Amino acid sequence: MTSEAVRVVAVADSDSYLKWGAATLDGLPAGWLREQWLVTSPIMPSAGQIAAATERPVRVRPLLRLVAELTRRPPDVVLLACTGPVVQALVAVLSRTLPPRRRPVLVTGLPGISIPATARAIAFRRGADLFVLHSRREVAAFAALAAALGADQRFVLARLPFLAGPGGEVDQVDQVGQGGPGPRIEPDGPRRDVVFAAQAKVPPEPEQRRAVLLALARLAEQPGGLHGVVKVRAAAGEQQTHRELWSYPELWQQLVDEGRVRPDQVTFRGGSMQDALAGAAGLATVSSTAALEAIAAGLPLLVLDEFGVSAEMINEVFVGSGCLGSLADLAAGRLHAPDPRWLEENYFHPGPDAGWVDALVPLVARRRAGDLAPVTLGSGGGRPTLRSAVRLLLPAPAVRVIRVGLRRVRQVRRAYRRRRGLPDLGRPDRVRSAPGQHPLADLADGPGSG
Repeated sequence: MTSEAVRVVAVADSDSYLKWGAATLDGLPAGWLREQWLVTSPIMPSAGQIAAATERPVRVRPLLRLVAELTRRPPDVVLLACTGPVVQALVAVLSRTLPPRRRPVLVTGLPGISIPATARAIAFRRGADLFVLHSRREVAAFAALAAALGADQRFVLARLPFLAGPGGEVDQVDQVGQGGPGPRIEPDGPRRDVVFAAQAKVPPEPEQRRAVLLALARLAEQPGGLHGVVKVRAAAGEQQTHRELWSYPELWQQLVDEGRVRPDQVTFRGGSMQDALAGAAGLATVSSTAALEAIAAGLPLLVLDEFGVSAEMINEVFVGSGCLGSLADLAAGRLHAPDPRWLEENYFHPGPDAGWVDALVPLVARRRAGDLAPVTLGSGGGRPTLRSAVRLLLPAPAVRVIRVGLRRVRQVRRAYRRRRGLPDLGRPDRVRSAPGQHPLADLADGPGSG
């Protein structure tokens, strides 16, 4: 490898991926050049979310300009810290605009808890040279699934970057105890907050969310002065990686209006999770990655199993952790310490954590020698890639108009065929390469995040 500094560009598209990408850049070797870019999209974070995610300057670019700049002056590495469909689109575009001898090393990954492994996540990220995961269990699960799918993907292990200290090791995990239920936590000086890490997707029902708020409100009724705090991911009007249908502040206001709670019984805060945990006595969540941040900070934890333990609740990974508990536990302030055996397999593997960088360095050397292999795209990527690219190119209102219009076209077509006694051909975008198929057909239902 030449003596010229390695240049890495991280591209993000949403709040959680920006946080992960920026923190991953921070863990790269000293002397490497690091740049944070943000591609404009319907889920692009606000200025406040950007400031909470990173202190590094963030270069905001629309898709075409971003690709043009990467093509004109390719970096050594592009870290694709994006939702699945956007990774798929960028891998396809970069592989078609740059020959193998000039293309950057393509690295992708997932920003938090990724159990269970999904075929969707693998399919969206086909073509990347490295796929970064964050626990021994995740690497084993994804590798087994990729083998079953016949997908040629290389998975590498890295500690979640916001869990590690400067040397790559977790600083305070040995403070969590020997695992299992703990007694009711008591305020520790100024630490009186029990922080609930809110998530957009879970729990999905408004009544479930109201039940969480009521349990947090009951904390104030317990002796000792604990106080419930909801750490929200986005303020009103801000975008998130996943759409939130039921806002906790709005549901809280409903409870206040109904006379079921006092306004001061629960507080709502934005900003970074690190700041929220700085004054916390403990943390509760359904399945947020913030649970891992709390463990790393030496705080007791409660992972709610009140609404089930399932892939849908994203909390299967916590089975065996010793941290599962109920809303009654939350209301009483009963939080737990994780089992050390669970920690080793799940995000807190011991020792320094340079495995993924060790895998990256020889790829950078091959790239500089013009010896990188061509990108191998997954099958069936053409139309989903187009859908993702259009989603990035057009403003969100235009995408919504197109979706509504395409649904209406299908409804009219079905009604016409029924009146004529003709069979329903189904959705046109389900028929690959159908003659005359509209190129935006896949926009009708929108991509998942992967």
